[in-house]
Amino acid sequence: MKRFLVTTAAALFAATAGLAFAASAGAAECPSGEFCVWQDSNFGGQRANWSGDDGWWESWISDTDSSWANHGISGPGIKDHVKVYESAWQGGSMTICLAPGQEVGYNGAANDRGDSHIWSMGC
Repeated sequence: MKRFLVTTAAALFAATAGLAFAASAGAAECPSGEFCVWQDSNFGGQRANWSGDDGWWESWISDTDSSWANHGISGPGIKDHVKVYESAWQGGSMTICLAPGQEVGYNGAANDRGDSHIWSMGC
């Protein structure tokens, strides 16, 4: 009986650990093929998303970005990284660069600095 309880407890632990991992992977709700930005950390608040470049973010998201997700499509010759810049038309410094599939819930150096972005072949 003791062995049965230990085995059952181990199986239950393994199952719940797998569920916890699955829930944290891909936590950001961002459509496939899109780059998404949220006003709040950890993918909270209002979201903006794009499938292409944007040289001048709308005023409500400009300089209020706090979390980011790159759900772009990857493949040979496809621009699948996203570079965010602190000024319109990709001016000023790059604040953050996301690889394909990368989600960033918060980055202090990039927080509230984004004004534009481009898709690129790399960071």
